[in-house]
Amino acid sequence: MTAPYDLNDDSVVVVIGTGAGGGTLANELAQKGIDVVALEAGARHLPPDYLNDEWASFGQLAWTDMRTTSGSWRVANDFANLPAWIVKAVGGSTVHWAGASLRIQDHEFRAKTHYGEIEGANLLDWPLTLKDLEPYYEKAEYKLGVTRTNGIPGLPGNNNFKVMKAGADKLGYKNCHTGRMAINSEPRDGRASCQQLGFCFQGCKMGAKWSTAYTEIPAGEATGKLEVREQAHVIKIEHDESGQVNAVVYQDGDGNQQRQKARAVCVAGNSIESPRLLLNSASTMYPDGLANSSGQVGKNYMRHMTGSVYAAFDKPVNMYRGTTMAGIITDESRHDTSRGFAGGYEMETLSIGVPFMAAFLNPGAWGREFSATMDMYENLAGMWIVGEDMPQESNAITLSDETDHTGMPVANVHFDDHPNDVAMRKHAYGQGMALYDSVGATQSYPTPPYPSTHNLGTNRMSADSSQGVVNSYGQSHDIKNLFVSDGSVFTTGAAENPTLTIVTLAIRQADYIAEQMTAKAI
Repeated sequence: MTAPYDLNDDSVVVVIGTGAGGGTLANELAQKGIDVVALEAGARHLPPDYLNDEWASFGQLAWTDMRTTSGSWRVANDFANLPAWIVKAVGGSTVHWAGASLRIQDHEFRAKTHYGEIEGANLLDWPLTLKDLEPYYEKAEYKLGVTRTNGIPGLPGNNNFKVMKAGADKLGYKNCHTGRMAINSEPRDGRASCQQLGFCFQGCKMGAKWSTAYTEIPAGEATGKLEVREQAHVIKIEHDESGQVNAVVYQDGDGNQQRQKARAVCVAGNSIESPRLLLNSASTMYPDGLANSSGQVGKNYMRHMTGSVYAAFDKPVNMYRGTTMAGIITDESRHDTSRGFAGGYEMETLSIGVPFMAAFLNPGAWGREFSATMDMYENLAGMWIVGEDMPQESNAITLSDETDHTGMPVANVHFDDHPNDVAMRKHAYGQGMALYDSVGATQSYPTPPYPSTHNLGTNRMSADSSQGVVNSYGQSHDIKNLFVSDGSVFTTGAAENPTLTIVTLAIRQADYIAEQMTAKAI
């Protein structure tokens, strides 16, 4: 075994974060024989440790470090220090995600070309196309074991799905099924099949759902080329006199500062922490932060157009039984401006337990309507709507006046809905309510967005270095041995859940980094 690595070993690639991007990248590099040190701010939790209890699990897994918020979005008022619901643990938010694995559509990679100029939107075409990514999407789908690909059967439908399917048929929707899910519908890769426990967001105790925590990370460690340092909270990235990055400073679990030298650094901390780290790494040479000659670091924050619709019926649905998000309608994901907006959205089954329902329902935790709804909990069906929101330069991650336990400024998350987002959400609420009404709902409850789970943009890809932060391989336009390896590189949001694309880009990036290292370009 080669690992662990010395702090002064400047031959290693340092990967910051172990989620969908960082965890996949770390393993892919290790499999190629490249020495990798992965720094993870959280602890390591594995399936036997996961808690089938919403509040207790949230306390175990969630990133609850201080953040601040601003803007007109509901989250800034109701969840001021929790703008995002993500995980602080080995595996990142792949521990928490629902498993939906959808490819971005061809037209969504070229949103500016297809949608044209939209006032107030900072649209840009991606510097790559669906055709460029197709071979990597295929590798990602095989790696994740995505249902309905590679001959893998779909998951069974629970009652929540059956209600959705009946309504979809009534409305004339043609594309409704239990989805493309990175959850084993049959045993695969030494992991069990889904047992329909229903606690997908709390970590899959069966290991049926793909998570880097128990797939990519142990596979990388087994090569002897990957060392994962847990509870390693990165403070800043340093560079040499030539401007190339050469070290990462972090605080370990004992509160001591450590400095790991590096040949290259890959930032995969998500769309809030990654730009925060680049901004906090400002220096005399880079006074506005690393990789920020364009001024675009932290800008164009996207969180998808989201919302939920719940509906009560006169008989029990027990929506919480079975896989949380194994149910999707894709008919509305097309680009069709006759609906009053650009881009499209997906409708996906969603169930949350009583504690989170109490927190998220609108109006929440008070009043006759709220108590009557909670009394009807077993009779509720639910869906989440997720669509393409417009990138806006003013929606941004900046440094707050508040500081964290290391003394560094925390992220402020600013967000305002674009009129296109508002129009799309109104349409989606209408369709969701119509779907449930068509199958006998006694009442429907449009519910505003929760803390963000799809955090995108803020270090976006661009062909022109003045318009973004990284190139199509996630390589900084400014610093050739600095990479970004998470959803923050998304140029636009598309309508689809982003994890599959994050993994796809990480596989492609690993190939590129290996080539660049072999050529001694980095």
